[in-house]
Amino acid sequence: MEAPPGGVDDMTRLSYLHEPGVLQNLATRYELNEIYTYTGSILIAVNPFQRLLHLYDTHMMEQYKGADFGELSPHVFAIADVAYREMINEGKNNSILVSGESGAGKTETTKMLMRYLAHLGGRSGVEGRTVEQQVLESNPVLEAFGNAKTVRNNNSSRFGKFVEIQFDKTGRISGAAIRTYLLERSRVCQINTPERNYHCFYFLCAAPPEDTQRYKLADARSFHYLNQSSCIEVEGINDAEEYLATRRAMDIVGINEEEQEAIFRVVAAVLHIGNINFAKGKEVDSSVIQDDNSRFHLNTASELLECDCNNLEKALITREIVTPEEIITRTLDPESALASRDALAKTIYSRLFDWIVEKINVSIGQDPNSKQLIGVLDIYGFESFKINSFEQLCINYTNEKLQQHFNQHVFKMEQEEYTREEINWSYIEFVDNQDVLDLIEKKGGLIALLDEACMFPRSTHETFAQKLYTTFKNNKRFVKPKLSRTDFTVVHYAGDVTYQADHFLDKNKDYVVAEHQDLLNASSCPFVASLFPSLPEESSKSSKFSSIGSRFKLQLQSLMETLSSTEPHYIRCVKPNNLLKPAIFENTNVIQQLRCGGVLEAIRISCAGYPTRKTFYEFVNRFGVLGPELLEGSNDDKIACQKILEKMKLENYQIGKTKVFLRAGQMADLDARRAEVLGKTVCFG
Repeated sequence: MEAPPGGVDDMTRLSYLHEPGVLQNLATRYELNEIYTYTGSILIAVNPFQRLLHLYDTHMMEQYKGADFGELSPHVFAIADVAYREMINEGKNNSILVSGESGAGKTETTKMLMRYLAHLGGRSGVEGRTVEQQVLESNPVLEAFGNAKTVRNNNSSRFGKFVEIQFDKTGRISGAAIRTYLLERSRVCQINTPERNYHCFYFLCAAPPEDTQRYKLADARSFHYLNQSSCIEVEGINDAEEYLATRRAMDIVGINEEEQEAIFRVVAAVLHIGNINFAKGKEVDSSVIQDDNSRFHLNTASELLECDCNNLEKALITREIVTPEEIITRTLDPESALASRDALAKTIYSRLFDWIVEKINVSIGQDPNSKQLIGVLDIYGFESFKINSFEQLCINYTNEKLQQHFNQHVFKMEQEEYTREEINWSYIEFVDNQDVLDLIEKKGGLIALLDEACMFPRSTHETFAQKLYTTFKNNKRFVKPKLSRTDFTVVHYAGDVTYQADHFLDKNKDYVVAEHQDLLNASSCPFVASLFPSLPEESSKSSKFSSIGSRFKLQLQSLMETLSSTEPHYIRCVKPNNLLKPAIFENTNVIQQLRCGGVLEAIRISCAGYPTRKTFYEFVNRFGVLGPELLEGSNDDKIACQKILEKMKLENYQIGKTKVFLRAGQMADLDARRAEVLGKTVCFG
């Protein structure tokens, strides 16, 4: 049977479950602005690159409230509703995993999920600020400080986020906790055209004059951390308006006026730090502040951070080496001084971001009595660029973990259902990516070898790469490119990615330079000092190494444990084209994303199994018209199902204990025959 002209809203109903059929169906629906399509219980969301406001209004929310899954058109609200009902009716914690590549629409999808859950679980809070309102307003605040324009997306989240929304016994939202992962620190001081730095820098430069004057800010183009890229403005983002909107949102999430003032002082200080340049000093390998302009920015940064100007200068151009006998002061050459400047800016900004997340969590508050939660995960999708570094490895490692979770869940669910219903089934093979995970996270794996290299003073990126080559030379998931001495390729589930080892060692070291720590801990501004609390005595003497990779591995393990204890629901976001424009659907682009997201694999499982299942009552109710004479005098729905299927001459279906299981395409066939019968009844009735 051919697919209907408008496509089918659940791909497991396609007669032919193969790549061309799936693509054709998605393209047909996209043309009609039907951006959502199911594959069984998985929702595929194709980014429309335009506002479809009617899809998300209160009327639409009311429609989906309590509706049976599949009764209405596919929608992000339907997934949220299923999660909410399962939590309420079965007392299970649920999670919704939103994935897809950059620009596929994950952040917007996550916001819609949160809006719908807030609609279902709304309640009034203290002073008119409701918990759900605070949860929703945390989005624009975190976007201002954690999102940026990238090549692929004008509002790209540069951090991962897991929001646990807690509910009380009556199903009302009673608290929430936000966990964030891997903020992209390097963006603070290094960007390329056509990208931008974090939104908040541009918002602040476009703030009302009283604010920009207070922070001694000029046009965004005058700051090194912003003008490395020729892109200063973004279509569709009014920085001046967004500044005011961000301040309002900060107010709602409980960041008071004084704290907001301190936050933007720190943001301004980071911009001024980026404009401090150095020239060669008189001594060998020493540096001095380059000129009056740099001196102005040094003075302004020290004023904003409320720290001593001479001490700031010293912290940028010297290092103290502590030996048992004495303290030796070593000077830095201009190149090292620039690296010191950038390290300071990155540290200040990432501490500020962590403070904001923590403040939002404290302000919203967690409900210690809550037994029920829905977690929403919005995390970067698989990445493969011309140049891939440590950040991409961490992101792709995350996606390998989530893919394994997805595979196991989809397969396990299918096969548990078959066993429960006591029907015959053959074990379906699936692609297991455990070997890639072993390569990355196991003892003696990539992360462990990177930590080892970071702790060994004489390590370079060359020696690190050589160690990888010798250790993994027989590993089929690891490839050494012929022409490079420092690149390495990992064969990921979604495709091969070549990484440049050049900055891996630096990026894995999460240390705060002792001089920077001491300088800011001594700030007269309590807010700045609180970002740099005193360290225990033994660790403050030197720049101790702490591994970002290992810490992330532990965070990821904890996230996976949380997800494994919940009932998961999956939303796969798809970017239809790279131009970020509406009404363009590029087949090759889309098919690659469906492969990466395991959607085609999930379809293959459905194909090998029984994608459509209906309870006996549902089946008889729907298809009784195909054999009304068979239903007479019988109250046994199971026997009625058997008779209808025999009359329709279908093969390979199975009848379980409570349900009918149909092969791919059989439901579509039955629907067509039902439509035919009903058509005749209408015509001749």
